[in-house]
Amino acid sequence: MLKFIKHHLDTIDGVEIFPVLSFLIFFSVFLFALIYVVKADKSHMDEMSNLPLDNKN
Repeated sequence: MLKFIKHHLDTIDGVEIFPVLSFLIFFSVFLFALIYVVKADKSHMDEMSNLPLDNKN
């Protein structure tokens, strides 16, 4: 099965860039989320975490 997939991927020009691009996109999103969590206002985070339990209508 892997041999079948590998053969078709070898026929695509420039296919070696896709894993690099995928990693860069994943790492960028992860880094953005990490920076957001570290720099976020703690009182805002507490308010958002209690929001599902809030019974106000």
